[in-house]
Amino acid sequence: MKASGCLAANEWICGEYVRSRSDELVDATVQHVWITLASVGIGLLVSFPLALIARRWRVLTGPVLGLTTVLYTIPSLAMFSLLVPIMGISASVVVTGLVLYSLTILIRNLLAGLDSVPAETREAARGMGYGQTRLLFAVELPLALPAVMAGLRMATVSTIAMTTVGGIIGYGGLGNLIVDGMRTLFKAQVLTASVLCVLLAVLADLLILGLQRLLTPWTRAQRRSVGGGGRFRLRTAGRQKETA
Repeated sequence: MKASGCLAANEWICGEYVRSRSDELVDATVQHVWITLASVGIGLLVSFPLALIARRWRVLTGPVLGLTTVLYTIPSLAMFSLLVPIMGISASVVVTGLVLYSLTILIRNLLAGLDSVPAETREAARGMGYGQTRLLFAVELPLALPAVMAGLRMATVSTIAMTTVGGIIGYGGLGNLIVDGMRTLFKAQVLTASVLCVLLAVLADLLILGLQRLLTPWTRAQRRSVGGGGRFRLRTAGRQKETA
């Protein structure tokens, strides 16, 4: 069978499609990555002050979380349809929708991370003369990083997945190829774009996890300490049993 036979037979797995449409795949992947980075980046910029406001005035925590949760429950097709009359058919529609979806995840994890900082740590920092701003950026945020990064991972992966829905208006990155392939029943295009989308999500998750480990080396030290303590207690218990 010729190499191009899989295209003529419209097979799901087709290496000739990847070779002949490599430029198209690269362009779609670049657009997908750009939309994801813009959406998550803007989501972080918006969620950070909202989380601080909700933390400073606890009476606002419920309304802020409630509103972002309601936004998250709106189906993506409906969300984009509501934004199109306002913004027109453009990439800003997709980015805005994805930013709104990311808020509930990012704000919840920011609040959880900041609330997990021990009160005695804050008091010790204040005793050393730390003001509110220095306390936040030098003490609280570094200690909140594990929860914040976990939220960032979830928001990024979900954004990569939901970006594909933007294909209905032509700004969905790999979603453009998926939508077009579904419309024309082009199997190789649908499968290849879908696999690339999954690989993007896995790669992004691994990169953020690696960044988290780089920024929070003390968490690994704590796990080793806990593990070592557990082994010590097991050895001690074993010796006590033998003695008895």
